[in-house]
Parts: sequence; structure tokens; C-alpha cells
Amino acid sequence: MTKRVPDVFVIVFALIVLAAVLTWVLPGGRYERRAEVVDGHARQLVVPGSFAQTAANPQFLEVFTAPLRGFVKLAEIIVFIFLVGGAFYILNETGAIAAGTTRLARSLAGREFLVIPIVMTLFSFFGAAFGMCEEAMPFVLIFVPMALRLGYDSIVGVSLTFLAAGVGFAGAFLNPFTLQIAQGIAGVKPVSGWEYRLVVWAVSTALVITWVMIYAARVKRNPRLSPMYELDRARREDLEANRHLHAEFTRRHGLALLVLGVAIAAMIYGVIALDWYITELGGLFLGMGVAAGICGGMGPNRLAAAFIAGVKDMAGAALIVGFAGGILVTLEDGGIMDTILHGLSSATASLPPLLAADAMYGVQMVLNFFIPSGSTKAALTMPLMAPLADLSGITRQTAVLAYQFGDGFTNMIIPTSGVTIGTLAMARIPYPKWFRWNLPLQVVFVLLSLAFLVWPVLTGWA
Repeated sequence: MTKRVPDVFVIVFALIVLAAVLTWVLPGGRYERRAEVVDGHARQLVVPGSFAQTAANPQFLEVFTAPLRGFVKLAEIIVFIFLVGGAFYILNETGAIAAGTTRLARSLAGREFLVIPIVMTLFSFFGAAFGMCEEAMPFVLIFVPMALRLGYDSIVGVSLTFLAAGVGFAGAFLNPFTLQIAQGIAGVKPVSGWEYRLVVWAVSTALVITWVMIYAARVKRNPRLSPMYELDRARREDLEANRHLHAEFTRRHGLALLVLGVAIAAMIYGVIALDWYITELGGLFLGMGVAAGICGGMGPNRLAAAFIAGVKDMAGAALIVGFAGGILVTLEDGGIMDTILHGLSSATASLPPLLAADAMYGVQMVLNFFIPSGSTKAALTMPLMAPLADLSGITRQTAVLAYQFGDGFTNMIIPTSGVTIGTLAMARIPYPKWFRWNLPLQVVFVLLSLAFLVWPVLTGWA
């Protein structure tokens, strides 16, 4: 008998309940905060040494309102998912993706593996250079079907974009959303130390590409080795059944894909040069969907019907993101978020330098479960970690690196991340299956992170 695993909604709601239980167990606490402009952005920074216990606010029936408040907290991401889902459904209805990937599969016959290093290097670079994270979500709607057509599984499809961008995000050498903010708060020159971080990024990216290529080769030889075998089989049959409808690559298909390419270029420019975020990107992809549909010969009514169908497909993804936000709301409303932050940051006190750096990494990794946002975590933790680094005999640059590792790698697996849960829902990969597949890789990332912290501690890297 096949062992049943909990549905992702069950897992996330259980975490909301656990967070509520903690509000009855842990004392309340709060840090004082001060407003400060860091790297051109206004941030609320924690005042070191200002922690004081306060009355907790135990949560009980609030567990049932937490998902709704989670929707409000993560509204931008949820609406983004709906807009992207509708836009890419329109693009898919033009047949351009199917025809394009069919042509690609034919041109790469016997060399399909080349897609993996090329695409993963590109997305990892995007993650490292300009902090691609939420922006990677829509691409699973393209690369999962492509991976299936090339003889792989949906896990490989998600790895091509989401996993690669996540590794780049963790080993970033420019990322303005995490690295530069953390350096600014810590009083370190922005982008300094990029040479060592470039080595970290290259090694991490090569490792994850190798990992995925080995897995992809095994799945291609024997599809039953994939944890997604049964679920992917139905999707693969649908793709094969519709292959003949889009076998011929037409001029309209080319125009629709050109629109997609222009949208991707605009996204990169907008994020880097114009400080675009979720709202602007959602509008960009909506415009892409409409333009691609027109190029594909779709009339207004068909465009509207396709968009609505795509939004319906994304309903589950949007719901689970709201539930994930409910975990954070429960901790914040219960008044224990700062208590957790204070307790974990205190764990690094009075340790030898190397152990202090490792402890900082561990603290950031644990905090990432409660505070998935990298920029928010930088604003909350770096005012504490920077002076703590001075007391521990390590450089503030090393403390920033420990923050990067703790913030970045586990983003790919934690259930409190709306981006992670939303991406998996869009790719139709059950969270428990992704967790089991990704867990061994996370162990490797932990060992790699600990190894990468040795040189900075021993050399006083600044």
C-alpha cells in the first residue's frame, strides 16, 4: 500500500497551529527600531541591546483568520501569480511554446542534456546579479513542459529555473536585495568582497548543475525513478496527444515567442535599471500575454477565456501562498517574532571565531524559516550580527556571508516561503515530494557553506 503523505494545505495549516502554540509557550519581546535609509531604501533597523520582554499575545481562534491576513500580507505575490498564470495560459494557447519546444527537442536529439547547464547557468547568474527570485516563478510554466518533452521530469523543469536562481541568490556577488542591503546595514562597502563571492557562486552553480544532470540522466534512462513518475505520466500523455496540433512552427508562433523574449529583456532591464518589483512585473507579463495572444491570432473573447482559465489553474497556488503568510502573521501578532530573533542571536556569544561564524550561519538558517524575506531579515538581523561579529573576532564581511548562506539556500525548501510554495503549486509538484528530493541537496549546501566560511575567518576577510 502506498503511504499517504499530508497535503501541503495540511502541512501549512499545522505550522500555523504550531506557531499559535508557541505564542502560549514563549514570552513576548520586542526590540526598539529606528528608521534609516540604507542604499537608497528606507528600512526599520533593530537597535542592538534594546530587547525587552513584553506581554505575549497568545493566539487561539486567530489560527482561522491567519490565512486571510496572510493573503493581505502577501497580496502582491498572490495577484502576481494570478496575472502570470493567466498570461502564460494565453501564450500556451497560441501553441507557440509547444511548437517551439518540439522544434528544440528535434534539434537537440541526442544532446538534450545541453539544455541543463546552459539554462541553469543563465538563471543562476540572474539570481546572483540582480536577485532573481519571484521573477523566476513564471518560467516553470515554460520549462516544466519542455523538460517533459525532452524526456525528463517536472522536478528537472523546476530545477532549471527556480533551483538555479535560488543557488545564484544564495551565492550572490551583486544582489541588491540581500547582499548590498546587508553590507550597507553592517557598515561594509557595498559589493566589496565580490571576488571571493564570485568563486562561491561558480562552485555552487557547478555543483547544483552536476547534481541535476546526474539526476536527469537517471530519470531519462528509467522514468520510474522519478518521484513524480505517476503525476508526470498524465501530463506527458497530454503533451504527446497535443503535439500534432502544434507540430509545425509557424510565423505566428515565432511572433508570439518574440513577444516573450522582449518581455524577458524588459524584465531584466526593469529590475536592474528601474527598480521594478512585483507590481510592475505583473503588468509586464499581463501585457506579454495579451500581445502574444494577438500575435497568435486570438480574438478578444478567446483571449479573455484563456486568461480566466489560466487564473483558475493558479487558484491552488494562490491559496497556499496565503496560508503560508498566515504562519508569519501568527508569530508577529503573538509578539514572539523578536523573542525568537533575540534567542537565536544570543547563541553566537562567547564562541571561538570559526564556531561563531558557523553559529551565525545556523541562526540565519533557522530565522529564514520565520522570516523568508531576505531584505527584511537583513534589516532585522544585521544590526545585531554586525556588532556581534566584532565581539566574536570575525569581520563584518564574514557575518554578511553567513547571512547570505543562511538566507539563500534554504529558501528552496522552506514551507513558509510564498515563492517556493507558489512555484511548486504552479509546477504541480506536491511539496512533500519536492522536500524529499531536495533535502539531500540541502545537506550538501550546509556542508559547502561551512567550508566556504573557513577561509574568511582564518584570513580576516574584509
